[in-house]
Amino acid sequence: MTTNNQVSVNSAKIVEVVTAGPQGPKGDAGSIDIDTTNAVEGSVLTFDSSNNKIIANNVNTITSLVDGGNF
Repeated sequence: MTTNNQVSVNSAKIVEVVTAGPQGPKGDAGSIDIDTTNAVEGSVLTFDSSNNKIIANNVNTITSLVDGGNF
């Protein structure tokens, strides 16, 4: 299959040539789950070793970390 290159010129007259490279095989999903059940805007991903999950919730957010969170 042949893939055509894409050439673009922006208002600053910068020319970019975009060529998609070869894609590697999909990696193993591993054994860690990502839990976004209680995710809110600005959630920060953290690892919970008690249940082997990466979680995003309303406890660890960018606001709580900036405003005196424990990290």
